[in-house]
Amino acid sequence: MLTFTRYKACLFDLDGTLLNTEDIYTEGTSQVLAKYGKGPLTWDIKLDLQGRPGPEATRRLLQAYGITEVTPEQYMQQAFDVLQSLWGKSDWLDGALPLLNYLKEKNVPLALGTGSNLVNYKLKIDKLAEHFEVFKHHIVTGDDVRLPPGRGKPHPDIWHICLESLNRERDEMGLERITIEECLVFEDGIPGVISGKNANATVVWVPHPGALAELDGKENEIIGDGGKVLPSLAAFDPAKYGL
Repeated sequence: MLTFTRYKACLFDLDGTLLNTEDIYTEGTSQVLAKYGKGPLTWDIKLDLQGRPGPEATRRLLQAYGITEVTPEQYMQQAFDVLQSLWGKSDWLDGALPLLNYLKEKNVPLALGTGSNLVNYKLKIDKLAEHFEVFKHHIVTGDDVRLPPGRGKPHPDIWHICLESLNRERDEMGLERITIEECLVFEDGIPGVISGKNANATVVWVPHPGALAELDGKENEIIGDGGKVLPSLAAFDPAKYGL
């Protein structure tokens, strides 16, 4: 059941929601894990990492694989070196770019909330950067100074910060503020889904096929009555949400 028949803003996650970077992350992470005789990265572990800020995701990863001979900071540098050469393969997931273009044409306010730090964000979108202009300056990364330490996903803060950015612009334009209940949050990972629900937004969840297989039917229980699980953004029908 949806709270509103017409939603007024759309807030997007990046990795695995708009771009194929979750698969690239899996590839690069598995390469680094192999150096320690571990891996590859599997979905039972990955489900808990998606969307979390880098330092927290790294701590959880090292703990899950029992890697103690390297600090999280050292591991993050090794992972950065490997992934830096792979982000060039970043591309749109099914339905993502057409949806963004549609929402832009309809003048729907858009913001982006990602656990990626700013450096990685720029590397991931490099060859696609012109299309990310739809978000203007309404982008919140995992290392954004507005995001309190330890308050990344699944905490709701990132979506409230995204919305506040949109509303400040609306204040300047003399437009009515949008409430979080009038927002759709698009996510692919469980921490992000919980984050959107904790923010009191309506969540559209597009889990990776590998995640769905691991969830084994539990996705509807996780999303709850107020959200929607879709196979991809291509299956999203804006008209059902008044967009």
